[in-house]
Amino acid sequence: MNLPPKVTTRAFERLAEIGAAGDGKALRIAVEGGGCSGFQYEIALDVPADDDLILEGSGQKVVVDSVSLPFLANAVIDFSEELIGARFVIENPNATSACGCGTSFSM
Repeated sequence: MNLPPKVTTRAFERLAEIGAAGDGKALRIAVEGGGCSGFQYEIALDVPADDDLILEGSGQKVVVDSVSLPFLANAVIDFSEELIGARFVIENPNATSACGCGTSFSM
């Protein structure tokens, strides 16, 4: 069963630190063709559109457009802080492989 993506508390907390909601923006997660594995994630602060799926928590919003939604079914959107840097990450069970950069994948 395909469920919408889930956003972790840590990701919502990071968005609150950034102050995205104060500007009327949300974290947009999109899937586009390209990258070294066929598809790539586009992650940006953006204004929600009418046909977006809106996921809310801690007063913050994460949005996914209707075209990207099937590619992100059952995915988990998180925020990771590691020695190499801090970033939003997507754990996507639909991806059959991913490249080392973490933003490109294949299905």
